[in-house]
Amino acid sequence: MFDVGGQRSERKKWIHCFEGVTAIIFCVAMSAYDLVLAEDEEMNRMHESMKLFDSICNNKWFTETSIILFLNKKDLFQEKIAHSPLTICFPEYTGPNTYEEAQGYIQTKFEDLNKKKDTKEIYTHFTCATDTKNVQFVFDAVTDVIIKNNLKDCGLF
Repeated sequence: MFDVGGQRSERKKWIHCFEGVTAIIFCVAMSAYDLVLAEDEEMNRMHESMKLFDSICNNKWFTETSIILFLNKKDLFQEKIAHSPLTICFPEYTGPNTYEEAQGYIQTKFEDLNKKKDTKEIYTHFTCATDTKNVQFVFDAVTDVIIKNNLKDCGLF
């Protein structure tokens, strides 16, 4: 497992090194929807995450790779959405600023970036890294996806 996040300048250095990986776990801080990047104060953090997700999800190196999307910091997002509208990030959003509606909208925005929906599945999980029960459940689900893909590769599933 590798953490390949970080600033933009670091990201371009690694993508080709991971051809043939079984799964990619992509983490997004849902609570950052109303923040900008430290290195580019014009770029919204959620938009930057979507841009990176798009480039990984639809990259030629990862055509056979499962993508597991962690929409993280759901606890902070739930607190924040009540007083900081989602339209800060998505001006076209017309739904209510409730946790359920806003999280569903963000999930759809990410999943809609997948250009190969018929052959590539995105496994989305809403997470809170400080909630050990939630993290254990999510990692069990991720393990199931990886095992299933390995069995499929061996012709056993």
